[in-house]
Amino acid sequence: MPDDRPPATFRLLVVPGVTMDKWSRLWSERQPKVGLELVPVEVAQAAALLSAEADAGLLRLPVDQDAFHAISLYTETTVVVVQREHLFAAADEVTVADLADETLLLPDDGVIDWTGPAGVPGTVAEHRPATTADAVELVAAGVGVLVVPQSLARAHHRRDLTYRVISDAPTSSVALVWSRDRYTDLVEEMIGIVRGRTANSTRGRTPAEPPAPAARSTNRPKPATGQTGARRSGTNPRTPPKRRGR
Repeated sequence: MPDDRPPATFRLLVVPGVTMDKWSRLWSERQPKVGLELVPVEVAQAAALLSAEADAGLLRLPVDQDAFHAISLYTETTVVVVQREHLFAAADEVTVADLADETLLLPDDGVIDWTGPAGVPGTVAEHRPATTADAVELVAAGVGVLVVPQSLARAHHRRDLTYRVISDAPTSSVALVWSRDRYTDLVEEMIGIVRGRTANSTRGRTPAEPPAPAARSTNRPKPATGQTGARRSGTNPRTPPKRRGR
């Protein structure tokens, strides 16, 4: 009789800019009976969906530490997206100070934290785009420049735009995140994959019980009669030495 039950599935939220190719392949190798469902999600909706519908997520920090566990995986390089004719295009990299004369676009889904003592460099554009994609369109229109993690600049690549690394800008980190009340063996499997553990690693899993030691034999071999304590082969220590005649 065919099994009509749906196959087991691990739902993983993925924010824009995160690449899953290698981790997806390892998952299919190690969990062939559990499908990996990648759910694209915007940064603003990630926390709500993670609490209600997903097993884990590859999200950007910070997250609510009271509600979620997070393992930081990597920190991205920050870049500025500009038109190809912009002065920055001639440089290898720029600094935050170089942004002082620029108009910065700050999308609602932006992930670069400018709340430090120095604040936002340059002038903030009056129009706040709803998404990074909208902000990229405005950069192309000459409205301003956009500061994002490098992966987002690549994801929104256009032939009329380029980007340059900002050597001292705030950065964005990606983490594996899951609800504190929804930890499972499959979450542990994903932790192992993103941390680079081998398939045979037992870390985080219940190790197999070691085999019971083999019973020791109580039948010890008895020494040969007359040989215990012998000083030389063929000599009986109990026989007194013969006296030599005078």
